[in-house]
Amino acid sequence: MSIKNALRAATALTLLASGGAYAQTITIATVNNGDMIRMQGLTDDFTAKTGIEVEWVTLEENVLRQRVTTDISTNGGQFDIMTIGMYETPIWGRNGWLVPLDDLSAEYNVDDILPAMRNGLSADGVMYAAPFYGESSMIMYRTDLMEAAGLEMPAAPTWEFVADAARAMTDRDNEIYGICLRGKAGWGENMAFLTATANSFGARWFDENWTPQFDSPQWAETLNFYVELMNEAGPPGASNNGFNENLSLFQQGKCGMWIDATVAASFVTNPDDSTVADSVGFALAPDTGLGPRGNWLWAWALAIPAGTDNVDAAKQFIEWATSTDYIELVAANEGWANVPPGARISLYENPNYMDVPFAQMTLDSILSADPVNPTVDPVPYVGVQFAAIPEFAGIATDVGQEFSAALAGQQTVEEALAKAQALTADAMEAAGY
Repeated sequence: MSIKNALRAATALTLLASGGAYAQTITIATVNNGDMIRMQGLTDDFTAKTGIEVEWVTLEENVLRQRVTTDISTNGGQFDIMTIGMYETPIWGRNGWLVPLDDLSAEYNVDDILPAMRNGLSADGVMYAAPFYGESSMIMYRTDLMEAAGLEMPAAPTWEFVADAARAMTDRDNEIYGICLRGKAGWGENMAFLTATANSFGARWFDENWTPQFDSPQWAETLNFYVELMNEAGPPGASNNGFNENLSLFQQGKCGMWIDATVAASFVTNPDDSTVADSVGFALAPDTGLGPRGNWLWAWALAIPAGTDNVDAAKQFIEWATSTDYIELVAANEGWANVPPGARISLYENPNYMDVPFAQMTLDSILSADPVNPTVDPVPYVGVQFAAIPEFAGIATDVGQEFSAALAGQQTVEEALAKAQALTADAMEAAGY
């Protein structure tokens, strides 16, 4: 029994001895984005139905990844439920670090989960995490600025069009920047965006023999394109901007375009939070005509670490938070536009939801991502914006720091790519590839 649960047991005995009641409590680690914060606000519904109390540990994305990875790899026992994604889940499931979710209730209806999400959260046919929401990435853009520039956004644009439009929409005197893109270092921050972008330029992390490819002309084209575009049409300090920072800029009306998670659509179109809610359009992530588009595939999902003593309570929470009933609860409280998207087939069969302006584009984006064949040339890994090997997170965090430094002007693109190639080669050799 972990120290945390021993203390809970002692508290329970004390309460029982004094004639008091003991409410079981579970601790959940989660990311500080809008959908997760909304879930916290609705947790009283779960407690009322089950009697189980919930404690939240809410962290910035990079910090969350570090904390949960450290905790689960050391069997630290701090959390009963962790918010993780498609990268960690299959690896940790195979390691025996997660409780299999193979006995959820019939009412939960596992078969209603979108195959792209269920497959990405499974190992050897067993699901180890349930998707709270699923996402790809897409273009969100200001329809008024696009019109003022004399342009019309295609449903499936090229990177060339996006770059031209970004420059045309930029008005630095009025703090309007044509494009906002992730620059904050992190394997799930700038490297999620840049890896997906690189796929569309014909680049890849490794060739079929696991040799790093940062010395390829395709990576040079990708990173030069990105840095030049951001220097000419991006906001100042972009190397510090991740999802939340760019969301804030867009909501303030300072971004002509933003290419990021499809889940952001509900936030940029919410008039309570967004000054441009009435003038937002959507399009597929760009391509270069080579096949892959520059979009990723991800799910923020809830998983149970194998070390917890509260498996049953944790499963009850996961069933509550990722169910169709929860979707209905959010819809009743905050409208269909704000329900967690991308996880369930039935949501996209619901006419109430399909009337939401971004519903179809979100589904189209998710379905266009192919984690098994993510690149133009063959690769030995699975994953769109990551390579599903244990070493990736550490390597990509280091590479992300080099690319963020290039964006900040602290080194050249050529220097960043050379360092990325060297550190990746060293890490892969040390890992025995």
